[in-house]
Amino acid sequence: MNRTRLLYPLGALLLLGAVPLDALARIKLTTLPVREQVQIHLDHPQIALVEEERIVPLVKGVNQVDFSWANTRIDPDTLVLRILPPPSEQPLDVKVLSVSYPPNENALVWSVAASASGAARVRISYVLGGLSKDFHYRAVADRDEKTLELAQYLRVNNHANEAYDLAQFQTGIGVEFDKPLGLNETREVQLNRFANAPVRKTYTADPVKFGYLDRARDQLNVPMHYVIKNAGHPLGKAALPEGKARIFQDDGQGGSAFLGEDRGPFTPPDDELELYLGLARDIVVRRTIDRNERQRIAGNLYRYDVTVKYEIENFKDAPATLNIVESVRQIRDQLHGNNGRDPEWQLGDGTLHNPDPEKSDADQLLFHVDLPARPADGPAPKLTQTLRLTLNNEW
Repeated sequence: MNRTRLLYPLGALLLLGAVPLDALARIKLTTLPVREQVQIHLDHPQIALVEEERIVPLVKGVNQVDFSWANTRIDPDTLVLRILPPPSEQPLDVKVLSVSYPPNENALVWSVAASASGAARVRISYVLGGLSKDFHYRAVADRDEKTLELAQYLRVNNHANEAYDLAQFQTGIGVEFDKPLGLNETREVQLNRFANAPVRKTYTADPVKFGYLDRARDQLNVPMHYVIKNAGHPLGKAALPEGKARIFQDDGQGGSAFLGEDRGPFTPPDDELELYLGLARDIVVRRTIDRNERQRIAGNLYRYDVTVKYEIENFKDAPATLNIVESVRQIRDQLHGNNGRDPEWQLGDGTLHNPDPEKSDADQLLFHVDLPARPADGPAPKLTQTLRLTLNNEW
């Protein structure tokens, strides 16, 4: 628990012999008045900054303000004392002259000069270890999975061996709030609640990122995600910090069904938050290399014509969109090994020939494939898609 004490000296203490005993009794260290205000800044990702305001009685001349702490995880190198402007009706001039550190103590002493006797408002700030935070979310999708409610929570964990009767917390996200924080206490508050946030459910086949469900049968994993864009009212006013998300869906009977749990990454405004829901069992994707033909260009350089085939079945009663993601480098390395160079490639005349321009780049290609619903009176149709590539100047 930290405490601040004030020493009232008489002059430069060279005249102690002339000071009466009752005056000496009045210059002993005394406990500083309690905190008037506390602000705890948690907007930095790794540290907590605490600012305390206190009203300090000063005498004319040089005052010694002693700040000490025991078993409190204050970083002494970050301690700063600032004198706040006095009210207009009290023109008191106060300056911090120096700071010293008593040996073998968790303490420091500020020398403070006052132009007259009176009260000064001071702000003491320091970085406090053991005070940590984490964010988490609760997402509840509507029955039709078109919108969801996203609630954002902050959890503060106090292992700093310090308590605050009342503190104003500033997180940089949501509104500020005032709460007490006790020793070894974990306190949780809701920062934001985003109702009717648009959401889309995606199905993705990506052999590099998500791999195979059954390698012997060339069957890819098809994970499902809820995708929420951090944009538009009320989202997009601030970044969404990294945090664990528990995901539910309205069950249509006044309750909600638990779908899963994921850890959402840091999501800046205008970016998308993806929450993993598990693997789809009713969309089957088989991926094979259907063609790999070589043609000599010159010397030991070759051109390869490659066709990747996807056989897709949708067993769902509703239509869906499948995202197919491919890495050209990974295809080249899989077929011919890594030669240390970026692949030179061109898209061919396969059915997959219009990659998403916002989500594709010089290596990764993203295609959207619309899947019809399974007929009510028959088996799911098998849809075949092809990706044709020409790889130039390969060994």
